[in-house]
Amino acid sequence: MNSFNESGLKPEILEAIQAMGFETPTPIQAQTIPFLLSNKRDLIGLAQTGTGKTAAFGLPSLHLTEVDNRETQTLILCPTRELCLQITKDLENYSKNIKGMNIVPVYGGASIETQIRLLRKGAQVVVGTPGRTKDLINRGKLKHENISRLILDEADEMLSMGFKDDLDAILENTPEEKQTLLFSATMSREIARITKTYMTDPEQIEVAGRNVAADNVEHIFYMVQARDRYEVLKRIADVNPDIYGIVFCRTRQETKDIARKFMEDGYNAGPLHGDLSQAQRDEAMDLFRRKQLQILVATDVAARGIDVNDLTHVINYNLPEDTEAYVHRSGRTGRAGKKGISIAIVHTREGRKMREVEKAAGIKFKREKVPGGEEIVAKQLLSFIDKVGSVNVEEAQIEPFLPAIYEKMESLSREELIKKFVTAEFTRFLDYYKNARDINVDPKNVRDDHRGDRNDRGRRGDRRDRGERRERGDRGDRGDRRERGDRGDRGGRFSNTNFARLYVNLGTNHKLNPTRLIGLINETLRSNNSEIGKIEILKNFSFFEIEDKLKSNLIDGMIGKKFEGRAVLLEESEGKGERGDRGDRGPRSGARPGDFKKKREKRPRRPRT
Repeated sequence: MNSFNESGLKPEILEAIQAMGFETPTPIQAQTIPFLLSNKRDLIGLAQTGTGKTAAFGLPSLHLTEVDNRETQTLILCPTRELCLQITKDLENYSKNIKGMNIVPVYGGASIETQIRLLRKGAQVVVGTPGRTKDLINRGKLKHENISRLILDEADEMLSMGFKDDLDAILENTPEEKQTLLFSATMSREIARITKTYMTDPEQIEVAGRNVAADNVEHIFYMVQARDRYEVLKRIADVNPDIYGIVFCRTRQETKDIARKFMEDGYNAGPLHGDLSQAQRDEAMDLFRRKQLQILVATDVAARGIDVNDLTHVINYNLPEDTEAYVHRSGRTGRAGKKGISIAIVHTREGRKMREVEKAAGIKFKREKVPGGEEIVAKQLLSFIDKVGSVNVEEAQIEPFLPAIYEKMESLSREELIKKFVTAEFTRFLDYYKNARDINVDPKNVRDDHRGDRNDRGRRGDRRDRGERRERGDRGDRGDRRERGDRGDRGGRFSNTNFARLYVNLGTNHKLNPTRLIGLINETLRSNNSEIGKIEILKNFSFFEIEDKLKSNLIDGMIGKKFEGRAVLLEESEGKGERGDRGDRGPRSGARPGDFKKKREKRPRRPRT
């Protein structure tokens, strides 16, 4: 099948996918769609994340659905709420021209009563997470007697998250004569058990080597001491001004710590982990998908189901415990035919683990040196100049000020003006990286101590997070604790931008956090390029820094806005805000929020990107 027009799909489906820009099927689609349209045999599909599996099983399922029959005919199981909603959205788009087609998502963390009401109305296709699906079947609310297709999407992920018993129960209690389709990026022992127990003479379609990483992803590693991991992370972000990626951490606590430090240091980042409420996770993902956040700091479990095609980088703050997990991590980038980069920050006793990943994933890591100060400054400077060159000049707004500006600048030559402009913008950035130390460790000088693996056990991660475990890291990781207190290494953001300090009448009591504040600012300014400095979230109010030139637009834009039902009050603060929360005092006669003073260390700031 070289084009969708040759597939034999219904005209209503072809019209919908053509409107979505679908022309040429991906390899998994080209092999799977014709098979499912003409065959009722079970199917095993081995393909990486982002290869078009949803359309591969979704288009034939919609084509074969009897629309006049309101009973559930296709049941799709997937590991996470996010993926469940994404699959539902895709199927709704594919079937938008088919009258009477009803697709219902069912998942935990949402009202089961609402989902029961939707099921009562009739749903030919149900997309669900294993736990909620099993619950609805046990309650007799999800009628499964007439299911003709059962699809397991990202089956390996569901098993690794601890859904084995739920999957077994669902597979055992659905009709024997159904067609079972299993899609997975890897072929583990548990996957093999399921295929042997619940599938009959399955056809196997494999579009890439099993358990193998995608070909269009470059795999590189930086070797440093464990205590320097966070410094490496900052340098990666600084040397890639347009980075759009995910940083993977082992545990929720590590994710919280790294995300907090990253945001405090002024990077456009946010966390995604199991301690966030579903609403907070949804909001973080929405900001990330809209590129209001450049970097998402996440655990493996929380990141499952993320469906974003344009990621430039995946960064492994630690190598995963399960070597197959590396395939899933790196598979987040290099999608839709684009190139991607997967970076592993490796410490001196992880050589053996790195070789295990290479063997399991069928890749070869390329060693690169951690970017130095000169390289970072050059990248940032050229990126800044490019952005200046592409700025839209608002003639009418600046016209009244130009005569005075020309008069002040007339004594300067073109070369002098450029030099002063660059110096004014980059002095503190240059100062920060001027004496940046070389933190690279040469692998040739490292003794590969296999006994390190025994000391690599660490403590188990928070058991409340299903399937999320702390990877066996060596005791050298304790350096990460030290770096949390190493204020001299924090660096902050590095530009010499003039900042205004603003007060907002929102705090933790109003469900404000740095991620939501950044989103609110970017949404109000309709831009994600604004320079945001230090952020202090207190209980009833907060302080943050914004480019001085943007403060008026931001203050005006916030007028009339509400946050969690509360009218937003934004005002300029004078001086420094105090760390301790003294209640929602806000500006009042004789005292402004900025009058609560406390000395804060100065950190260099990143230039605008």
